[in-house]
Amino acid sequence: MTFREFYNAVLNANYTSDEEIAFSLTKVHFKKGEIITEYNQIEKQVYFINEGIVELTIKSYMTEKVIDFFFENEMVCALTSFLTQTPADVRLTALTDCEMEMVHHHELMNAYETGLDINKYGRIITEQAYLRKSNREKDFLCLTAEERYMKMFKTHNQYLHNIPVNKIAKYLGIHPESLSRIRAKLNS
Repeated sequence: MTFREFYNAVLNANYTSDEEIAFSLTKVHFKKGEIITEYNQIEKQVYFINEGIVELTIKSYMTEKVIDFFFENEMVCALTSFLTQTPADVRLTALTDCEMEMVHHHELMNAYETGLDINKYGRIITEQAYLRKSNREKDFLCLTAEERYMKMFKTHNQYLHNIPVNKIAKYLGIHPESLSRIRAKLNS
């Protein structure tokens, strides 16, 4: 899926070329392990993932914690930094080779000034980001690590083999050994 197809799906629209969209898109590539947005960097771009997996992490007291993973056909950026134009407290890293389409902050802000469609799109995407975060928080409060893993397995099974076990464990908030026991239990 391309950004334009995603944009059309979100808005139930029928743009036939990228030029019809109120801002320009730039194709970018990141190699596996490459940092997309570093801690304390001001986020100046938002990305649509055509191919690949992106990890969102935050520094904790003694370790780094995995907040989320983003997959093909999803938007990603250090959202708080992007919205406030202040230094990011998170890092985005390519977990696999990634192909993405990028929009610059200033172009998006300019488009917001002139277009109803892009305002509607921005509202919907921001609402989706809020719901994603809210649901993740609820899962941590209400589900066991095994239930959280099963939920991840059901929704993103095709990607799990590309994510190191220790990163999945960090995402679930457990030790890798505990994840191994959960996986063994589910495979028996």
